[in-house]
Amino acid sequence: MKRPNVLNARFVETVSRSGRYGDGRGGNGLFLNVKPTANGRLSKSWVQRIRVANRVTHIGLGGYPIVTLAEARKKAVENRRTTAEGIDPRGGGIPTFRDGLEKVLELQRPNWRSPKSEKQWRSSLDAYAQELMHKPVSRIHSGDVMDVLRPIWNTKRETARRVRQRVAAVMKWAIAQGHRPDNPAGEQVLQALPKNGAKRKHYLALPHGTVSRALDTIRGTEAWPATKLAFEFLVLTATRSGEVRLALWKEMDIDEGVWTIPGERMKANREHRVPLSGRAVDVLREAREYFSGGELVFPSPTGKALSNATLSKLCRENAIGAVPHGFRSSFRDWCGETGQPRDVAEQALAHVIKNKAEAAYARSDLFDRRRNLMEAWARYIGA
Repeated sequence: MKRPNVLNARFVETVSRSGRYGDGRGGNGLFLNVKPTANGRLSKSWVQRIRVANRVTHIGLGGYPIVTLAEARKKAVENRRTTAEGIDPRGGGIPTFRDGLEKVLELQRPNWRSPKSEKQWRSSLDAYAQELMHKPVSRIHSGDVMDVLRPIWNTKRETARRVRQRVAAVMKWAIAQGHRPDNPAGEQVLQALPKNGAKRKHYLALPHGTVSRALDTIRGTEAWPATKLAFEFLVLTATRSGEVRLALWKEMDIDEGVWTIPGERMKANREHRVPLSGRAVDVLREAREYFSGGELVFPSPTGKALSNATLSKLCRENAIGAVPHGFRSSFRDWCGETGQPRDVAEQALAHVIKNKAEAAYARSDLFDRRRNLMEAWARYIGA
């Protein structure tokens, strides 16, 4: 039997040779698959070759004669329309944005240092990207991402940047899975948004000349002793709140005046040695007199770690005019205005050198020079 360019009902019914017979009508990728069965007969089934999420696949449309040629053609056309809208006609083949988010969180979870990271991802995307959640990842366009970012771009610039980065991470996952060819939340979105508007807000900080007064104010309060000592230790060492609140006695070498913070508690994820001034060592000795029974250097009244709001609340209730992290800025300003070497100051703050060429040569932690720096800072603030 001669194979027709376009299938017809008579050919489909009578064809008796194995093979694939394409239907040239409509360009829908429909063909009849004829092959022998175990009992020596022939089976005939409809298959459609179609591109789903930028990947060629084959979809079964049923067997002949249950599914006729006309019905197979109708299904093929419907599938083409469905894929044009970014939907997998097989159902469930293309995940939604929320499905992708769950996969990304699952991949990221082992690498996060804090369980708060996942909570922050979820809360920001639930708050600002809710309209994307039920869309198939293949149907999200740059315009959709723009619609998410535009309402908060001028008022919450940093939040908008983080939302964009998190949406982009889900889109990168979708690309890797073959669900789409491009990233609609890439840099092109930032280029399309206005450059002016809200400026990035910095942590509220004090002029370095008023830090001494702030210390005196805190020392004179009726706050929990460990809270006051933790605050002073934070100012003296120019470290972050979490590093101080979670400090353990096993990290402290009082005799040598060294605090070794493990990498998992550092922002840069690498161990950091802090040279302790004489006053910082005195703070540790006072803390040991009060709280020598547990692992924490500065425990809460319940013996657990101070909450992440404790030191901020202490500053707010006593009208300090700064947040705990702001004292790192006060220290850095003092370094700059008193001619302290830049590389020593940056090492004291455990900042990562972004210039790769410079970082390749900066392999020393300048510990001895930093010890002199921290002693000078302690003297300056009258500690």
